Amino acid sequence: MRTNTAIIDEQGKLNNFAIEPRVYIDEQGDRTGFTPYAELLNGRLAMIGFVSLIALEVFTGHGIIGVLASL
Repeated sequence: MRTNTAIIDEQGKLNNFAIEPRVYIDEQGDRTGFTPYAELLNGRLAMIGFVSLIALEVFTGHGIIGVLASL
């Protein structure tokens, strides 16, 4: 007996791994290297880091060096 996901042999044992999955190559496309997507992501992360450093200085009264020195 054969289904599309498994095979049952003559002894009635189920073999889930009898049918190999279709092999494909997942192309990354334009998400690697110096691409517009990478530059937008880098700029957004830089803005988040800059705003978080300003918030740290407002809440603690010290800059990043002062906070790290007090640890």
